[in-house]
Amino acid sequence: GVDLQVCTSKNPTCCTKKMEERYQTAAKQDIQQVLQTSSATLKFLISRNAAAFQETFEMLIRLAENYTSTVFCNAYRNMAAEATEHVQEFFTDVGLFLFGTDISTEEFVNRFFDTLFPVVYNHVINPGPTGISLEYAECLRGARRDIRPFGNIPKKAIGQMGRALLHSRTFLQALNLGIEVINTTDHLHFSKDCSRALLRMQYCPHCQGLTLSKPCMGYCLNIIRGCLADVAEVDLPWRGYIQSLEELSRAMSGAHDIEHVLLNFHSLVNDALVQARINGPELSEQVNKICGPPVGKPKESPGCSFGENKDNQGLKMFSRDSEETLANRRKEFISHLRLYRAFYGSLADQLCGNELAAADGLPCWNGEDVIRSYTHRVVGSGIKAQSANPEVKVKGTDPVISQIIDKLKHVIQV
Repeated sequence: GVDLQVCTSKNPTCCTKKMEERYQTAAKQDIQQVLQTSSATLKFLISRNAAAFQETFEMLIRLAENYTSTVFCNAYRNMAAEATEHVQEFFTDVGLFLFGTDISTEEFVNRFFDTLFPVVYNHVINPGPTGISLEYAECLRGARRDIRPFGNIPKKAIGQMGRALLHSRTFLQALNLGIEVINTTDHLHFSKDCSRALLRMQYCPHCQGLTLSKPCMGYCLNIIRGCLADVAEVDLPWRGYIQSLEELSRAMSGAHDIEHVLLNFHSLVNDALVQARINGPELSEQVNKICGPPVGKPKESPGCSFGENKDNQGLKMFSRDSEETLANRRKEFISHLRLYRAFYGSLADQLCGNELAAADGLPCWNGEDVIRSYTHRVVGSGIKAQSANPEVKVKGTDPVISQIIDKLKHVIQV
């Protein structure tokens, strides 16, 4: 083949232009394969944990909802059917917020206590033979924040929920971003210059019948550091990302732990109901001032539809050691993740050392010939260092990588 583009040589060649093109495709596929293999355990670590944490959070929400509904079934049976509806709405909001919907915790905690007030008024504060009209219930809902029938408990709930849910939501979002970073760097778009350099390194020796020779270590480092110049820039934000996750994980323990807050919510609700009952007469007076005397309609009070469903046994067992397991699982995950802090900084060395280059002291390919050792200068990692790269010209930055770096910086701030 006289018309070769990359694998030109003084020596005779057994390659045609067509073969060279096929080798070019193979060289690109090889490097993609090697990249994906090197990140596979890291990707699996993060995605497995993201799924496990999400599943645990869903379980905790179900459990907390059951506990809270049980409070009404056990102590306030006559209003349980109405109240559990509001309990369900509340925990639906908890789930929406936790898994990324933009709603305010303060709003949905307030809404829960607002909607609870007419029910409590009707059954606990002013339990007459008749119920209250919709208009009257609406007036009570609107007046709850002024009357404060539940004292400072709603405020306490807002503080606890806000913090614990935000921590866990951010933790999940960060894990999902980690997966996105790896998916991005696993599927790089290589420049023409880099693709040709990869072809010269991996397959040009075949054209001279040198099918067993591997590239020299220094030669391999120059080419892979040139091709992965952008990816090396992910190194610093990636280290910062892992450190931030570690700090967040530490802040998630104790009183701000999601399981602690969710599984104790039922006792806050119980305290709120006790407070309303104790202050009943006083509250009645305030209500009369704001909403007038109660306007009635026939009272229906279906019993408690929330039975000891079969779910509960499994949930009770789960709750006993859930705090232990969740904190431990987080700790264990972070300690595994820390082993990958330098993943992006040492990626080129890893690929050349483990997969691509010849072992030290063996004859190796330098892009033209098989020689004893590589004589050109070996450049460092990252974009700036590439200006002196003898094997690959690196122009500009990859916008896809810049975008993922921005996302990492953003999540670190969050």
